[in-house]
Amino acid sequence: MKTRPMRSLRTYGKLIKFSHTVFALPFALAAVTLAHREKPLTISTLFWIVVAMVGARSAAMGFNRLVDVRFDRLNPRTADRPSVTGEISMQAMVCFIGGSSLVFLLSAAMLGPLCLKLALPCLAVLFGYSYTKRFTAASHLYLGTAIGLAPMGAWIAVTGSFDGRILWLSGALMTYIAGFDILYACQDVDFDRSTGLHSLPSRWGIAKALRFSATLHAVTVICLVALGLTFHRGRVFYLSLCVIAGLLVLEHRLVHPHRLDRIPIAFFHVNSVVSILLLAAVWLDTLWTT
Repeated sequence: MKTRPMRSLRTYGKLIKFSHTVFALPFALAAVTLAHREKPLTISTLFWIVVAMVGARSAAMGFNRLVDVRFDRLNPRTADRPSVTGEISMQAMVCFIGGSSLVFLLSAAMLGPLCLKLALPCLAVLFGYSYTKRFTAASHLYLGTAIGLAPMGAWIAVTGSFDGRILWLSGALMTYIAGFDILYACQDVDFDRSTGLHSLPSRWGIAKALRFSATLHAVTVICLVALGLTFHRGRVFYLSLCVIAGLLVLEHRLVHPHRLDRIPIAFFHVNSVVSILLLAAVWLDTLWTT
């Protein structure tokens, strides 16, 4: 029998889809691994980076659920979300967003003055995504850009300064996230059109949107190749990159205009493997060449 605290934890995890943290967190930890060669990493720094990632994502997802509740209530795909069913009240969501934001700000403060200075603008960018579908079909690119800040933030947290080389990893994450967000949005084409929400699939049609998603994922691979060249990665990294490229091809072979039922497989299973494999590639390659 589940205790009430455990049920509440599962409910909040469902609200923010906590399992989807696996998409961006490995990219941030890959940045940490690369930064470690510039400045030795401490356990404390690693701890606060992970806490900051969880806090920022929880705040952003909670805010998204709060401002989108009226749309989620109308969409059959999202009608079972705790924010819609009443499992979590509006007041509780506001408290959750506020608490998660404070956790992020505290973590940023523990990571240094530059991280703290950038924390509020970062939250503003993350919160801003929730309104983009109301006025632009480029919302997927905005989401990718917002989440793409994670590797830069992780690098700054470890080294205390910005380095342009890490932009290749941020670019890879940006296009990776934007590409599969377009795939995910294909499920809601009819709903978006009926409610006046904007997405590339609803504006361009599913077939053209899928081609653009594939193009973005090709750019992801190009950015990762550039990352390897910039940071002088070895054969372990490039062999892993070949597998990542193959997985992205598989993702786009799985989903096409007449087989949208495969989107959940492509979205979670394939993408989670891509993220984890990238982290493993950077980490193992660093061990191999050290």
